[in-house]
Amino acid sequence: MVDTTTRARRGSMKIPRSRGAVSGLLVVLLGIWGALVPFIGPLFDFAFSPDRPWAWTMGRGWLQVLPGVVAVVGGLLMFASRNRATAMLGSWMAVAAGAWFVVGRAVAGPLGLGDAGQPVAADEAQRVWLELTYFSGLGALIVFLGALAAGRLSVRTARDIAYREAHTQTVDPVATQHTTSWDQPATADEPAERRRTGLFGRRRRRVRDKLPI
Repeated sequence: MVDTTTRARRGSMKIPRSRGAVSGLLVVLLGIWGALVPFIGPLFDFAFSPDRPWAWTMGRGWLQVLPGVVAVVGGLLMFASRNRATAMLGSWMAVAAGAWFVVGRAVAGPLGLGDAGQPVAADEAQRVWLELTYFSGLGALIVFLGALAAGRLSVRTARDIAYREAHTQTVDPVATQHTTSWDQPATADEPAERRRTGLFGRRRRRVRDKLPI
């Protein structure tokens, strides 16, 4: 009974990989963008200060690279896992990473995490675009995808039940023991009477004594 209950609980955690695949892939791509854009953006005149490619600062490490890496890891868990708990962990990691993209700069100063710099923009439109694609818009999109995946993963649908039943069907070992020889009727061409299986599984036979008339 305990073993059956344990197997049922484990089976209830199984989900199709497609449940979080699309959201996970998008979160991975956005996380890569968030972690790399401060280093490659200056190559296209699309950057925050310092306006130099591959320039490392403490602010970029804490406010862009760290949440980008967390988003990538969370997205990979969502994309590859067939376990509900693991995929849920990945979705909440994505939500946390996106939230940090949005609010990280507001708390970086008091926490001593450095500064992300100022947008290098020729006009206000480019400045707004930089703000959205580097921080607030990027983070909001990651939060949306992570929360969407978390909502889908928290609901057990008929498809999940069918998937669980298809992949967690286990056979009772007591019911699948090999049929012993004495359970099968003897055939006419068997002159010997089968006895029960010995200690080591060897079949022993006792030949009937036929007395002449």
